Amino acid sequence: MSIVFTPLYPHQGNIYDLPGFRPAVVNASYLKKLGVKAEPSASTLEGLERGSELLALRLRNHNLIPQQHYFLDAIDPDAEKPEIHNYTGRCPTLTYEINPVKGCTVGCQYCLVTDGVHEQNLMAHENYHLYVRRLLEQMNGPGSPNRNHYYYFSPKTEAFQEATLYTGIAHRILREFAAHFRRCPDSNARLFIASKAGARHLECRYQGESILDLFRELRDKMQYNISVSIMPAPLRDLLEPYAAPIEERIKAVLLCREQGIPANSALVQPIFTPCLTDAEIRRFFDALHQAGIVNYKPEFLTVNMENLALLGQYLGYFDKELERALYDDYLMPSNATHRKQRGRTAPDRARSQECLRKMMAYTDTLGMSTSICYWVRQQLGISEELIPLVNRNGFQCLGYQRGLFKEP
Repeated sequence: MSIVFTPLYPHQGNIYDLPGFRPAVVNASYLKKLGVKAEPSASTLEGLERGSELLALRLRNHNLIPQQHYFLDAIDPDAEKPEIHNYTGRCPTLTYEINPVKGCTVGCQYCLVTDGVHEQNLMAHENYHLYVRRLLEQMNGPGSPNRNHYYYFSPKTEAFQEATLYTGIAHRILREFAAHFRRCPDSNARLFIASKAGARHLECRYQGESILDLFRELRDKMQYNISVSIMPAPLRDLLEPYAAPIEERIKAVLLCREQGIPANSALVQPIFTPCLTDAEIRRFFDALHQAGIVNYKPEFLTVNMENLALLGQYLGYFDKELERALYDDYLMPSNATHRKQRGRTAPDRARSQECLRKMMAYTDTLGMSTSICYWVRQQLGISEELIPLVNRNGFQCLGYQRGLFKEP
């Protein structure tokens, strides 16, 4: 049986009632008419055309963004295998994933996990906390290796969405961490959260306790990273149809900081390179700086070609020149090998370097450091001279705060 719910942050409109929007076929003639200079390969064009067809089909079928319902199921907590979060094979920190939901009600159209596909049913694992209990005891309980490492809640879905909040799944997971630290005060486990949650999400109560109440109990064993994108607000409303507004996400950061919870790093993703003007950089990072953010992990939009056809047309609805620039940044044949996890294409290397330099030049004036993962350093040739600047505030890789661990 599916459970229907009302989003905590309903948006005024969505892609289904966007005035005048008509899906096109992104093919060679479409790109030429738009003024795109890049000449994509035949296989790239096939992907763009296939993505155009899928966009039209999903618009007709009304399954482009998630339905606002979920299903509850149970897992076998003893059979679940720990999953290590390590896309590059060179991550400096051992991190275990916590993924209590298959699917996501936020519905990001650029989703790294689903490539923006939201046709699947959302399944929430009601007893997932029992697996978390076993994992904590196995990795950090008495007689365990008890190594310094993080538990990432949640890389494959939004940790604090309606399906985890209204059911108490998120609350029970946090309670397991609190109980673990009471049993094992010397545990070297740490909780890492990157979230698009707004203040309402953190204030959501289950059995008398809010997420923020539970954070308070974990405050010296966890960090909270805001996840926020650099793009125009109208585009964000389309691409993140059920996410909290940026202002509400910043309120969530301030709520954490008021309670002494480490919340001074940001996951900045996805970055749409055509939108990265000097004015937008100043506006965006000034807002983070005013909220007390001292570190950020920039992640450029990475896409497969089917997804790029969709995202390009969304961007073109507001500004055709931005759509043209997006295709030029991604479709150059010389960029064909610039791929991240699961073969997703990143922006042109030279353009990526330019954008990183622009962001870092400004954020350095604010005293902010930049977390850049090993894969990006290798792909873009980040010099060793920049690494002290990158790490100066104690953050590494995804924005992990190494200062949470006791020094040997």
